[in-house]
Amino acid sequence: MKRSEKIYEYIREYSLSQKKEELQGAIGLDAQEIADALGILRNNVSKELNELHRLDRIVKFRGRPVKYFDKAALEEILGTELGEGPCQYLDVSECQSPEAAEEEANPFARLIGAERSLSKQVEQAKAAILYPPDGLHTLIVGQTGVGKTLFAHMMFAYGKAMHRFSEEAPFVTFNCADYYNNPQLLISHVFGHQKGAFTGADKDKAGLVEEADGGVLFLDEIHRLPPEGQEMIFYFMDTGTFNRLGETTRSRRAKVLIIGATTEDPDSALTKTFVRRIPNIIKIKPLSERSLSEKIDIIKLLFREEAQRVKKPVRITVESVKALIGSIGSGNVGQLKSNIKLLCAQAFLNGIDNPDFIEVDFKMLPEGVKDGLLTLSSNRQALAELAQYIAEPLVISPAGGKKAAADEEQGPASFNLYQVVEDKVALLRNEGISADLIKQIVATDVNVYVKELYNKKHSVNMTTRERLLKIVDASLVDFAEQIALFVQKRMNRSYRDRFLYAFSLHLSAFLKRIKAKEAIPYTTEIEGAVPQDSLCLQVAMEIGEKIESHYFLKVPRVEIEYIALLLESAEDDDLSDRVSIIVATHGTSTASSMVEVAQKLFSSADTNIIAVDMPLETGPQQILEQMTAMLRAMDCRRGVLILADMGSLCNIGSIISERLKIPVRTLDMVSTPLILEAMRKVDIAGMDLDSIYESLRSFKGYDSVDAGGQRREVDGKPEAIVTICSTGQGAAMKLKALVEDILHHAGRAIEVLPVGLVKLDEHLENLAKEYHIIASVGMKKPVAPIPFIPLEQLIDGSGEKMLTELVLGSEIAMVPEEKSNMVVQKLCEESLQKFLTYLNPAKVMGVLLEFDRQIEADLKLHLSNPLRIRLLVHCGCALERIVTRTPLEYKEDKGKVDTVKLAAVKKAAKVFEDSLKLHFSEDEYYFMANML
Repeated sequence: MKRSEKIYEYIREYSLSQKKEELQGAIGLDAQEIADALGILRNNVSKELNELHRLDRIVKFRGRPVKYFDKAALEEILGTELGEGPCQYLDVSECQSPEAAEEEANPFARLIGAERSLSKQVEQAKAAILYPPDGLHTLIVGQTGVGKTLFAHMMFAYGKAMHRFSEEAPFVTFNCADYYNNPQLLISHVFGHQKGAFTGADKDKAGLVEEADGGVLFLDEIHRLPPEGQEMIFYFMDTGTFNRLGETTRSRRAKVLIIGATTEDPDSALTKTFVRRIPNIIKIKPLSERSLSEKIDIIKLLFREEAQRVKKPVRITVESVKALIGSIGSGNVGQLKSNIKLLCAQAFLNGIDNPDFIEVDFKMLPEGVKDGLLTLSSNRQALAELAQYIAEPLVISPAGGKKAAADEEQGPASFNLYQVVEDKVALLRNEGISADLIKQIVATDVNVYVKELYNKKHSVNMTTRERLLKIVDASLVDFAEQIALFVQKRMNRSYRDRFLYAFSLHLSAFLKRIKAKEAIPYTTEIEGAVPQDSLCLQVAMEIGEKIESHYFLKVPRVEIEYIALLLESAEDDDLSDRVSIIVATHGTSTASSMVEVAQKLFSSADTNIIAVDMPLETGPQQILEQMTAMLRAMDCRRGVLILADMGSLCNIGSIISERLKIPVRTLDMVSTPLILEAMRKVDIAGMDLDSIYESLRSFKGYDSVDAGGQRREVDGKPEAIVTICSTGQGAAMKLKALVEDILHHAGRAIEVLPVGLVKLDEHLENLAKEYHIIASVGMKKPVAPIPFIPLEQLIDGSGEKMLTELVLGSEIAMVPEEKSNMVVQKLCEESLQKFLTYLNPAKVMGVLLEFDRQIEADLKLHLSNPLRIRLLVHCGCALERIVTRTPLEYKEDKGKVDTVKLAAVKKAAKVFEDSLKLHFSEDEYYFMANML
């Protein structure tokens, strides 16, 4: 046994021997005690204890000396969950969770869904118990297996917690179906009988009503009561009096709260008189109608119960969880519980020799449960939502009930594309599903996994690189970043981070397979999952060549297919979150021509943009019907921007808005530059309709932004700046807009010309015949002797200064300081457009920049643009959190934050208090100071 395991087993044995009532103060063993008992040097014991604590296997109790206790044993003894992560306390009393205390005061706290889908029912139940003087009789309605009996027990427990029942109060259960064919015997059982009341009644007998006096009588399947029985029950509810069968007068009294349960419609299964006597009817939803998160919580709870029975953790594969969820039907929780009991029993037998855990995998599932996977797989929305909750096998611990799903950040196994495909193909192949359908399902699953992988790991306060370095080594991240940049330029897409995550983890898995000489699985099922003529496959082949030259190995064809699948999955082709654009003009082809030109210049086929031509002989009503029909076929939930030329076309937006119930805004005097700018705002900034509309109202064309500037010529040729990107279209047009903003604020009117990398120098030579090129900006330095500003320098701030100096020369001193940060302002505004809902980024940008200037002045330092952008975007989001009252909690060690920087942040933040009347919480200051 390893030294660390020897120490852990000693702590665990000691911990399990302790009794709850004896646990007081700081508990456990200290390093010296363990060293003496095991004959190990104290220094080595301390080292192993720190590692065991870091791994979250033992709990630390601070003090002199520090003591350690087994975490799982402590959770089991206290009957509580201590939560994720290394735990340390001063006193064992701190381990009592607020949830446990809440459960004691409110038994409904442990009911899954009590604050979600069952919140209304819980409030009804509480009201029924507390209603003066003795509560309200209640009927619980719901399908078999939804938990009606459990709910009744919780009502009774709540009554005890609220002191409406004594601690000794009885809870008596009776199933009316047991006696439904013998009404006389049923009534006798409920109310009792007198000696001689019927054949066999040889002595007096008290009924359940008397037994339940002072408590609750729960009548399950109450619809089985015959009419005369219902009559006796409602008379008792009215008067509190009853008689035993055979007695002539109702002289007996009892104080009993009646709770009935039925699977039937009360209006048809019970007498109307009886239903009127029950003022409180609680309807419990079937499991199939409850939220996905609640279904998962219920599955975890049921597996936890079995784990506690077998005294081993249970590992459940993702596909098994999916199948269980998909198979939920009329059996509800009861049937689900039975299925899970049988699965765990089989898993226990299969894993009888495995001391670590038992495993439930897809192959073990009954046929009816297996079908649930295909049911769920056909629902893409449910599948995507499920991936948010479960992306890896569940491991349910028997101790303390803690969920132990694999840690997201533990290693490359947290996303293994081979495993995703391998698991999916294996189980679908076993079901006899065709190869073509398998490819479709595999592609869908990979798509969901890749997008959820990025969404789940995205964090405002940690860069992509920092997150990846926790998972894979630095050299692999360096190479992956090069590939991600290559993909972004090659495919002219802005999904760099999403692809970078998936590719880094997949490349790590691929290299491990090569090193271990393992074959790549399921080559035939992957082949053809991505169309052979697609750009994704072409780029994947180029990536394969780069991997080969970098790692000096051969990349097989199937690996190329995997990479192509990643590329396709990383694409964000969902247009539902974008504003739609209609270009409408008079003439037979004017709008169509303008849209065609704009799409070619912008190099985007993804924008929701359509052209509507209105020949002069066509009436406005006809065009209105045409527009309405076209929009009905599109996803326009984010709204529609109409760019029209004049006349009636400018006035039909309100009618469309009324018809389709969507927001519509209209701008007149449409031009190609206006269309380009609208496409840029929609596609790049992700702005909402009103923000786009407001920003375009003041747009006068790309040339007109320089109207106030000075236009110069050199040797009779106008000045120009060239922006260089891969194609000279989409990315170069975006870069062109950024450069134009810098020139506009510098007060200069200079033509900006986008060009591509292909035949770059030849293009520049031709342009030089018409223009005096004073600078080039972009991805590649041209051969021609032209001042060159790399793209990364434009972003980090130094390039903006260089460009300004180039165009202004000796006039640089005339440029106000605040106009030298246009890149920061532009990128911050576009980022905040995505994050902010209530605050207008354009309105708060000036205050954010003043905040930045104040910090730099106080600390006498110059922030790099990437850090400045990160700080200001975080600050803008913090302002929104003040408005929405959702502050962040700083969980790191506050003592490690530089107090000088903290003071500077607090001083600078007064600008928000003065201008916006917004005050940051103390923790927000620590986040910002930590960034600095």
